[in-house]
Amino acid sequence: MKGNEQIIATLNMLLADELTAINQYIVHSEMCKNWGYEALHEAIEKRAITEMQHAEMHIARILFLEGRPIVSQLNQMHIGATVLEQFEADLDAEQAAVKAYNDAVKQAVELGDNGTRAMLEGILKDEEDHLDWLEAQLDQIGQMGIQNYLARQVS
Repeated sequence: MKGNEQIIATLNMLLADELTAINQYIVHSEMCKNWGYEALHEAIEKRAITEMQHAEMHIARILFLEGRPIVSQLNQMHIGATVLEQFEADLDAEQAAVKAYNDAVKQAVELGDNGTRAMLEGILKDEEDHLDWLEAQLDQIGQMGIQNYLARQVS
């Protein structure tokens, strides 16, 4: 099915965001594993896998719309040197993702592409969940202190 070029361009932009997030989260996950924070390693790795699924959905939709997925473009990554810096960088990424997906849903509605809209709304829900998890972790750090928080992450 021939898709709208604006929609395909937006999907490719979101694909670059997802591919960047995958890389950032995998690095953060492996850093946490290296530091012995197994619970964080697993949680962040799970988030990276969800982002991989999002990227796969974008690629499939772009192909369905007879577009060309651009998988060679990454945005700038922000790798945190500490768990707190990682959470702050990931929070920024997820806040940007929520905004980008809301904008993309609006565009899909305006252009009458309800199939893309439905896909984007599903991904938006996941991004909101990621944002909520990060906010909760930062709240816990604020309430109990970073040392107590990290002590709970060691398996």
